[in-house]
Amino acid sequence: MKPDLREALRRRSLIGDGAMGTYLYQMGFPVGISYEELNLLKPDVIEGVHRRYYEAGARLIETNTFSANREKLSKYGLEQEVEAINRAGVELARKAVGEDAYVVGAIGSIRAGKRRNLRTAQVTEDFREQIEVLADTAVDGSLLESFYDLEEMLIALKLIRKASNLPVICQFASEGTGSTHDGIPLTEAFRRLIEEGADAVGFNCRSGPVGLLRSLEKVAGMPDAPPFSVFPNAGIPDYVDGRYTYAASPQYFGETARRFADLGARLIGGRCGTTPEHIAAIAASLANYHPNPEAVKNLAATGDGAAVEAVREPSGPSAAEREEKAEANLVELARRRHTVIVELDPPRDLDITKFMEGARALKEAGADALTMADNSLAVTRMSNLALGRLVQERAGIRPLIHIACRDRNMIGTQSHMMGLHALGIDHVLAVTGDPARFGDLPGSSSVYDLTSFEIIRMIKRLNEGIAFSGKPLKKKANFVVGAAFNPNVKYLDKAVQRLERKIEAGADYIMTRACI
Repeated sequence: MKPDLREALRRRSLIGDGAMGTYLYQMGFPVGISYEELNLLKPDVIEGVHRRYYEAGARLIETNTFSANREKLSKYGLEQEVEAINRAGVELARKAVGEDAYVVGAIGSIRAGKRRNLRTAQVTEDFREQIEVLADTAVDGSLLESFYDLEEMLIALKLIRKASNLPVICQFASEGTGSTHDGIPLTEAFRRLIEEGADAVGFNCRSGPVGLLRSLEKVAGMPDAPPFSVFPNAGIPDYVDGRYTYAASPQYFGETARRFADLGARLIGGRCGTTPEHIAAIAASLANYHPNPEAVKNLAATGDGAAVEAVREPSGPSAAEREEKAEANLVELARRRHTVIVELDPPRDLDITKFMEGARALKEAGADALTMADNSLAVTRMSNLALGRLVQERAGIRPLIHIACRDRNMIGTQSHMMGLHALGIDHVLAVTGDPARFGDLPGSSSVYDLTSFEIIRMIKRLNEGIAFSGKPLKKKANFVVGAAFNPNVKYLDKAVQRLERKIEAGADYIMTRACI
């Protein structure tokens, strides 16, 4: 009889399995479908994938239930199939492997780093439903993976602990940074997870072996370190000839497996882009490996196992530089005298002649800044980023750029902010944005990947030299970020509550509509 999973993780390095979704994609199953539904539609295929990983050497197999929660399944009209899909996922994994393998119920993040339209009560209920089903099956434990925020991870972990005393492994999605997506240092996040009953902690996805080595190095020396788990991607995907491909080879995975083990990893597998060949290489590399606690201590203390050079803390402006730029900062300027900011909407056509004439006239009249909306009223207008640069160069007046949640996803918003920084545009206003259905292209999509609160937090993290994903950026931005407030509403108290949340998120100034 195999030992309890907790005991197994303390004794030796255990080999985890590889990717399910990208492997199914390689087999010809298209994106845009629920891979979890294949537990019911193509059980032989799912069982076959599990068996290939087991035969490659994996002795911890995850059920194909990563997105088998009500929120994710509802996108495919499958919200009534939560129980059936999860139970089938466990049965197929158990059927595919021998008695020497552990089967853990895979539970993925629901928010996936976003908070849009997902109340905590809804997230909690969706987790509870999936967790209670899995707890009533023949799993050996649970694996919480690809979580970005500690808050959401703790919700799921506490629910598991109410439903079962089985082992729990908790993994954050990581890009090699020292904190979670919600800004908690990794050592603190892991400490809190252990206090709530986690048996192993670690990382998966978002980056390849080097990125996860960097993350593991940051926590390897923490006191009373628990068993760590790592499931890196096979590098960053490329899109070649209409297909997604991953470059990291099985040989490379085998070479890095021992480096993970030396840093305390007791569960090592793979995620996006990995195949049974990657898992076989890991298994071969660790076939005769035995943990050396002293080596882990030495590596943590000396950094001899560093995967990459340490990232230097971005240096901020000196006191002299801050004093020199104080006059240029509108917030500082407003403390000294009244300021005048004028809104000048970008044109709806390609002729900017009148717009530039207006910008010059406002500069001559004494305006301190031009504020430019981001496709206000959901009507298509010229890019305020491009025009901001032009008025800065040609009219000599400061641009104050609106950033709306409506038109860009999380990637595009951060990219947009990085572009503004490169152009020297440092004053912005974060707004929600009018829904697309009210504008001149009502068939277009309203993105709303982020709320105005989250855009403010994103910008503030850029000022710390950190991307919204948590990745260091080598340099700090210096944005002055504002928030909008409309006092002319029916329920003023609710509007004030939203305003308070924007201030808590880090807004430097508030721009209001006229009080009527």
